[in-house]
Amino acid sequence: MGASLFPSAAIVGAFLFAINFLCTIPELAIAKQEPITRHYKFDIRLQNVTRLCHTKSIVTVNGKFPGPAIIAREGDRVVVEVVNHVKNNVSIHWHGVRQIQSGWADGPAYITQCPIQTGQTYVYNFTIVGQRGTLFWHAHISWLRATLYGPIIIFPKHNVSYPFPKPFREIPMLFGEWWNTDTEAVITQALQTGAGPNVSDAFTINGFPGPLYNCSAKDTFKLKVKPGKTYLLRLINADMNDDLFFSIANHTLIIVEADAVYVKPFKTNILLIAPGQTTNVLLKTKHHHPNVAFLMAARPYFTGRGAFDNSTTAGILEYENPSNSSSTKSKSLPLLKPTLPAINDTTFAANFSNKFHSLANAEFPARVPQTVQKHFFFTVGLGSSPCPKNQTCQGPNGTKFAATINNISFTLPTTALLQAYFFGKSNGVYTTDFPSSPLFSFNYTGNNPLNNTMVSNGTKLVVLPFNTSVEVVLQDTGILGAESHPLHLHGYNFFVVGQGFGNFDTNKDPANFNLVDPVERNTIGVPSGGWVAIRFHADNPGVWFMHCHFEVHLSWGLKMAWIVLDGKQPNQKLPPPPSDFPKC
Repeated sequence: MGASLFPSAAIVGAFLFAINFLCTIPELAIAKQEPITRHYKFDIRLQNVTRLCHTKSIVTVNGKFPGPAIIAREGDRVVVEVVNHVKNNVSIHWHGVRQIQSGWADGPAYITQCPIQTGQTYVYNFTIVGQRGTLFWHAHISWLRATLYGPIIIFPKHNVSYPFPKPFREIPMLFGEWWNTDTEAVITQALQTGAGPNVSDAFTINGFPGPLYNCSAKDTFKLKVKPGKTYLLRLINADMNDDLFFSIANHTLIIVEADAVYVKPFKTNILLIAPGQTTNVLLKTKHHHPNVAFLMAARPYFTGRGAFDNSTTAGILEYENPSNSSSTKSKSLPLLKPTLPAINDTTFAANFSNKFHSLANAEFPARVPQTVQKHFFFTVGLGSSPCPKNQTCQGPNGTKFAATINNISFTLPTTALLQAYFFGKSNGVYTTDFPSSPLFSFNYTGNNPLNNTMVSNGTKLVVLPFNTSVEVVLQDTGILGAESHPLHLHGYNFFVVGQGFGNFDTNKDPANFNLVDPVERNTIGVPSGGWVAIRFHADNPGVWFMHCHFEVHLSWGLKMAWIVLDGKQPNQKLPPPPSDFPKC
């Protein structure tokens, strides 16, 4: 296919997000040398947005889609005033931020806070402690994060360099999804009928579907680069329900960071990024103007049985012409396309995941627990719930779809778990008897491993003493189909010490764990038909959510929570909630 020259208004729109981001960087250079407090205001309001020739009113922050960037340095305090002007209840999660002693600001509705109701304001107040890199923020209630999301860019402290060559420019690229219909109606209908929800109409890059969709050529993210330069692409998967393959035609990427943690650099032509994950890559441009443009394309990795959006989003990478000659305008340039793996290429997914390693050096050590005090074995997967009387359900065999950890589908309470825990009012809100392993063993990854797919329900938590060393093995199951599950842990990073296909073998697999330089992340894909083992120190008191970052699985109950008790020192205790803490 040939590249087309976009109308000038569309070019302005496609570049607006990146320009707004880049224009904020000089402020960091002239800021004080000491950590400072950075103030933001998020007005949650409706905004008419048109994509795929379809205009609808969406929930936004400050009328922007995607939302504005939070930009800070390591050590800075961030204060975000969120004012809710819409009819929906709202909460905002600062995905990947550790929230040391600031668990009240973590954001998941009914876990660490009650939602912000219409007309209410809540101020999120937290400090960036020991982190630098790319994260993101998003709504954490129902399916509002379909349009409520944006980047968090954390620069190193002053006079601290990247452990890789300084880039010429830095560009955030957020993958998302677009529905022509209201996503709140989509999930409401799915939960009522018990069926899988309708899939999105397009994937997006920085809010734009790109030229491979009908009625979307003008809505394309376009990145212009100079020859012979190094660019840092800050990739964020804010998709609702899909892992994505990504590639730039005829270019090699160097991966240098994952989930705001530096990694040993490695080259790749194709990367895989799960919802909730971030990946920083270096793009070294060609030394001379190539007289072609290059497609930057992303499409799903999917191994499940249900419906999914089998489409491709794309942006265009174009080299700036050193001369002003009109003979090589973009409309006349050939457009090269990348080759992406097959939709269900689990081998690529496993091999790619195994390439990530921590730097594990003196400056950036890998503090992986060498011994474990608490072991957990969690099965993750799908199941079913009974259809209510006098109702026809459209899930498996006339039931409703459900999703579980250790066959427990988590029930959200009607008050915040952290509030109930802190004030000692857990009675009737939650129990602390979440099982450390499945109630009975079976061939987890076999075909049709169970005749009975019914799940149990409850608001069950795990209690961990402060600074406990924890190991969790996350085991996918074949119940209603094996598939990848991107598991996200709030309040912590963890080390991915092992992973493999089939059923985890307690006697054999730990011998192969990497306890030297395992990658440190906040979100990891449980391999389809396999397992992954993670370790962390429970050194951050509070109540911390752990869940699948596929929004459909989260809605079906694939989630649980940890209570981490206070330590003995003042800096090991959770302070009281702020005075403006939302009420349920």
